[in-house]
Amino acid sequence: MTLLSLANVTAAYGASQALFGVDLTVSEGEAVAFMGRNGMGKSTTVKAICRMLPAHGTLVFDGHDLTRLPSHRAARLGIGLVPEGRRCFRDLTVAENLTAAARPGHWDRARVTALFPRLGERLTQRAASLSGGEQQMLTIGRALMTNPRLLILDEATEGLAPIVRQEIWAAIATLKAETGMAMLVIDKSLAELRTACDRAVILERGRTVWAGPFADLTTDISERHLGV
Repeated sequence: MTLLSLANVTAAYGASQALFGVDLTVSEGEAVAFMGRNGMGKSTTVKAICRMLPAHGTLVFDGHDLTRLPSHRAARLGIGLVPEGRRCFRDLTVAENLTAAARPGHWDRARVTALFPRLGERLTQRAASLSGGEQQMLTIGRALMTNPRLLILDEATEGLAPIVRQEIWAAIATLKAETGMAMLVIDKSLAELRTACDRAVILERGRTVWAGPFADLTTDISERHLGV
C-alpha cells in the first residue's frame, strides 16, 4: 500500500521557485533512495513533506492531505525526520534528547540504545559533548523515538568518518530488515544506497527525471543525472 504520494509538487522560497514538478511514492515497508546533485531540490522536497515549506500539488500521507496540515500534525501522523546537519538539542543530555521526542510504540530508549550502543554509554552526557558521529546517532535515535511510520534521512552520513558511516549504514540495514519501516533516504553514496534501498528517484532542477528499481539504474543514467 502506498504510504506517501507526491505528484506534480511545486514550491518556492518567496519569489524564487525551487520545485517545478516532483513525483514520488513510498509504499509501506519500502526504502526509497532520493537522489540528485547538490541544489536540485531534495531537501526542499523534504521540507514540503514535513510541512516546513508551503507547497502545491498532491502531497498525501496515509490518506491525509499534507497541504492542509501544520508540521506538528504531519509529524503526529507518523513522519519522522532526521534533518541534515545533526540537529540534536545540544544543551540536553542524551537521555533527555530521547525522552523529549518519545511517543508510545515499538521504539523506546532500550531499543534505540541497542541499535546504537554508544548512546547507551553516554546517556548522562550533554549532546554538545558528543562527537559528530554520536550526535548523528542521537538525531536518528530521537526520530525513532517518535515511532514513525516513515523515516526520512536527509544526508545522515555526510561529513562523518568512514567507520561511523559504516555503523549508520548498518543501522539503516537493520531497520529495513527487522522493522519493515518505510524510509526515504537521501545520500551521495550510490553503492550504499543500492544495498539499502529498493528503488531510486532522481531529482534534477526541481523535477523528477527518473524513477525505478536499482536494477534499471544504468551507468549511463547515473552519470547523466548524478555525475559531477
